Amino acid sequence: MKIGVPREIKNREYRVGMTPAAVHELCGHNHEVFVETGAGVAIGFSDDDYRQAGASILDTAREVFDTAGLIVKVKEPQAEERALLKPEHTLFTYLHLAPDKAQTDDLVKSGATCIAYETVTDRGGHLPLLAPMSEVAGRMSIQAGAHCLEKAMGGRGVLLGGVPGVSSARVAVIGGGVVGQNAVAMAVGLGAQVTVLDRNMDVLRQLDHLYGNRITTLFSTAQTLDQAVTESDLVVGSVLIPGASAPKLITRDMIRRMPEGSVIVDVAIDQGGCTETSRATTHDDPTYIVDGVVHYCVANMPGAVARTSTLALNNVTLPFVAALANKGPDRAMKEDPHLRAGLNVAAGKVTYREVAEATGHPYTNPESLLGS
Repeated sequence: MKIGVPREIKNREYRVGMTPAAVHELCGHNHEVFVETGAGVAIGFSDDDYRQAGASILDTAREVFDTAGLIVKVKEPQAEERALLKPEHTLFTYLHLAPDKAQTDDLVKSGATCIAYETVTDRGGHLPLLAPMSEVAGRMSIQAGAHCLEKAMGGRGVLLGGVPGVSSARVAVIGGGVVGQNAVAMAVGLGAQVTVLDRNMDVLRQLDHLYGNRITTLFSTAQTLDQAVTESDLVVGSVLIPGASAPKLITRDMIRRMPEGSVIVDVAIDQGGCTETSRATTHDDPTYIVDGVVHYCVANMPGAVARTSTLALNNVTLPFVAALANKGPDRAMKEDPHLRAGLNVAAGKVTYREVAEATGHPYTNPESLLGS
């Protein structure tokens, strides 16, 4: 199979869909890989590194799309990239379609087969291709939040871990999944007062077992959520409904009652955000203030640590890329229901129920579109 790796063009996005090591693996199975020039240079992967791994270097994204059948990316295709998609393409990348009707409409019109990293599953019902970026984002949420609490950034001027004789900051983590667990680990490590809320008692028991009295675990209700948000210096929004728009759990009224200069880091922004005041920002302009509260809503947080993120992502995507290349997309998805769960759009149809509901497209069962 001919596999294409275009250079990412989203704002401050330095990750790359395939490392030279991944290219070497696929070329060893007699596949051809075409990489856009400069795709990995920002994180230390030169064109020569890719050539030595067996790839061919092309000058433009258009050449990559025109040459390859399987397109492997990191972030959702931007408008100019979506214009290059054709029915014969299979796109394998993060999509986050539920809050993005314009992208969904374009992918439907393209006729391409579009598989989203974030809805591929495993035997335990987890999201293995989302997990490493969730780990990165969870850890970064505390790093970013601590920076935003500095007075020069509009924050309260509070040091997350405090100092002897001065209280540490209060941190509320909304959601105890992969993002939340990693946020808790970082916040506890820095000495903050941490409260984590979730509606899954098994998750809360696990966190309580790990941290004991170093954190407070609360079952999430309207009352406990309101109290935790309005009394915290830093709130991390880490809720997730796979493939669907994030619920707006934090209301504008809660924002108004938060301390002046407190901070919200909305890691759920890829799926639309979990606060009523969230809107996507970029690494160039990462924050804005609403009712005195600093909002950090960067939609590609892991892109800031692009080398670490790329290596972590390739560790989990490579087996699926190999399966798509070795077997062809239809057969690979027919034989693997977990990969099939990643299919969001195909043959001009939306094949993921939550995306269909969020964007107003009719839902089509993905199995009906795969060859016999």
